[in-house]
Amino acid sequence: MACYSGGPERIFPHSPAIIECEVRNCHPPKSVHIVNKILDEFKSGSKDTDAFWTELDGKFISIRCFAVRDSEGVYQGTLAVSQDLTEIRKLEGENRLLDGD
Repeated sequence: MACYSGGPERIFPHSPAIIECEVRNCHPPKSVHIVNKILDEFKSGSKDTDAFWTELDGKFISIRCFAVRDSEGVYQGTLAVSQDLTEIRKLEGENRLLDGD
């Protein structure tokens, strides 16, 4: 079942129509085979995380996927996190916690 957080800064827009759809049906057809491979690896326990990054509309986008497991290690689902890292990639030097005001 697919769920998503809303907000004006969403990287990949989704319609409320995807709620309760299979996750693999929320991706473009050309990437479904990759989604299936990741889900199969998560379900089998051979992998717990996967990460991708791409440049999209002048932004550097990170996508990280995590297997969600119960207390006994049984696969329950997948959490995918997308983040615009464009500004973070520009950082230089240090800004340590103790350096702040």
